Amino acid sequence: MSATARRPVVIIGAGPVGVTASLLLARHGVPSLLLERHRDVYPLPRAVVVDDEARRILQGVGIDEEFAALARPARGLRLLDARHRVIAEFPRSRHGHHGFPQTSMFDQPDLERLLRDALARRPECELWGGVEVVSVSQDTDGTAPVRVTFRRDGSDEDEHVWADAVLGCDGAGSLIRDAIGAVWEDLHFEESWRVIDVRTSRPVRTWEGVDQICCPTQPATFMRLGEDRYRWEFRLPADVDLDGPDGRERLRELVAPWVDLPSAASWSDGFEVIRQTRYTFRARLADRWRRGRVFLLGDAAHLTPPFIGQGLCAGLRDARNLTWKLARVLRQGADEGLLDTYERERKPHARYVIRLAVAIGWAMTGGQDRAAALRRAVVGAACRLPGVTSAVSRDLSPALTPGPLVRRRPGLIKRGLTGTFCPQPWVTVDGRRTRLDDVLEDSFALLTAVPPTPHMTAVATALDAPTIHLDDLHDDGTLAAWLARGRADAVLLRPDRVVMDTVPAGSGHFPDPAVWASLLHTARPAADARPVPLPRSTAP
Repeated sequence: MSATARRPVVIIGAGPVGVTASLLLARHGVPSLLLERHRDVYPLPRAVVVDDEARRILQGVGIDEEFAALARPARGLRLLDARHRVIAEFPRSRHGHHGFPQTSMFDQPDLERLLRDALARRPECELWGGVEVVSVSQDTDGTAPVRVTFRRDGSDEDEHVWADAVLGCDGAGSLIRDAIGAVWEDLHFEESWRVIDVRTSRPVRTWEGVDQICCPTQPATFMRLGEDRYRWEFRLPADVDLDGPDGRERLRELVAPWVDLPSAASWSDGFEVIRQTRYTFRARLADRWRRGRVFLLGDAAHLTPPFIGQGLCAGLRDARNLTWKLARVLRQGADEGLLDTYERERKPHARYVIRLAVAIGWAMTGGQDRAAALRRAVVGAACRLPGVTSAVSRDLSPALTPGPLVRRRPGLIKRGLTGTFCPQPWVTVDGRRTRLDDVLEDSFALLTAVPPTPHMTAVATALDAPTIHLDDLHDDGTLAAWLARGRADAVLLRPDRVVMDTVPAGSGHFPDPAVWASLLHTARPAADARPVPLPRSTAP
């Protein structure tokens, strides 16, 4: 490589988060280089669940149809007691707010292969396997370019590539986290669990969802992943061995509530253990996610226990939140402060999800004393209250907190629509039935239920955003009802489909676009964008 090689973006780590970030950047016209120490997809399963918001992100990178063919919708989550009696049930719809099943089970290597195939189809994306990153450095003031030093397999020679931005998608042991001086904040959950992936043709007692066994002496998780694929997770002492005749007998006892097995000696008949491994489930949050033009995403920035299936989802949200902002800065010269909103928006969101997972974890494993039994009883009673079950099912991913790109109007007790996602119904445009995001594509968008006023049109023009009237979408009424509940005539959608601002019913204008205008104003427009000033004051 040339000593002066430079890329707009270098991504460290080509797992699902890194590849998704590369594909999203490509859709915004930003080339990227991925550096990955493995030469191929890691062949064993790890992540096994995504929600409908993550499915929408996969739609955004163009693999939704292929993923649907290999994913299995799940009915929801059940909390069971030690005798496998239902404490609480959190159902999940087959058609969520984002237009997909609220919970989908899958095999991570299958997803990674789909993402790699999509990567190969994009000329903006470049992947180098067999590369170990050694260091990342930038000037003390955090300005670009950033120097990435790496070595290829079998070589002791350092090579370098410079980047306008570096994304650290290199997992829990992140080199990039150390490079920016970030440290973990401990959110007080750490347990050793055994994860067992199985393929079996034997009858398995399952409800097509996820079971969490709330038992202080033997907590467990069970889920069906595919036609003949299942996963169990058990909290076991480190010295428990599940190999050999004694270990196999122990495993037979562990899975007995779900599947009947003969003696361990005849397991080869219809019951195959694909993998068993020991994991330490942790709850942690990096104290900083950015230094200059170096960013943390995914497990490099946050670790969550797996009890609500949000680990991979959180990383995909990171990629979706950051990439459009980075593209606007790199391609259109938007204010550098736009990049500050990444951590400001994502960190509280990640903290909420981790704490929810920890709460479920403590309901499962929180001790063996009388107080623990009382806590589990309280959890069960609370989950049976009207509305609690549906609220928990709906709010795994809360609205973003108010900030420069989430406009909250003064005097409102509730945020309204800002910070929430626009729903994604099926729409019909020019005789073609499709999902809403396929119409909106990757830009800002003004979605309106009323004829746009000159002020609304000026805002849309300044952001190069299409103005879309609900009457032209021919959906099932979802969007009109959503706007009506939010008391809005129109909404301004960000490229990630979060509502940035609203036109209150009857007002005809955004209350104060100057709140976000300075961050989004483009000083150096892309070849296909026009430098139109954003409105900076309330329309009369």
